[in-house]
Amino acid sequence: MVARWKPVHLGHAAVLRGLVRHSEHALIGIGSANKYDRDNPFTAHETQEMIERVLVGHRNFSILHVPDLGHGPRWRAMVREMMGPVDLFVTANAYVYSLMREVYPILHPVHLIAAHERTRLSGTMARQAMAQPDESWRALVPACIAEYLTEKQLVDRFRREFVPAQPPRA
Repeated sequence: MVARWKPVHLGHAAVLRGLVRHSEHALIGIGSANKYDRDNPFTAHETQEMIERVLVGHRNFSILHVPDLGHGPRWRAMVREMMGPVDLFVTANAYVYSLMREVYPILHPVHLIAAHERTRLSGTMARQAMAQPDESWRALVPACIAEYLTEKQLVDRFRREFVPAQPPRA
């Protein structure tokens, strides 16, 4: 599976745990590993640390840093070369599905998650909550991720670098 995981939210955590639970060995790609912007506000290394915290105690996975090439067919070829033969490619992204269905059998991540673990969250929703001056974002991420983001002051950095300052109210 390749996703951006920025940040790892509750939905991601359920998918990651489902991946390792249903796999002999899971290949987890950090997509857009070469990007650092409002949509990708954590480095590949920071994102990897978040994934590793969520999967603490599991050893049956590898993490790959997958750059965004800005060219779908080249990206597909690169991912195929990076991952080699796999039994299933997991994605909920329609564009990634359209690229990878020619290469691998595709599975939607919902099939890896028990019904009680399913949640409708997106990285965009988590980043929008992080942009707010309150702590509401904490409810969208696992406790270990909230701890990591706080410990490394990554929410503060995100707000400083990517959230426009609001003019004072008159």
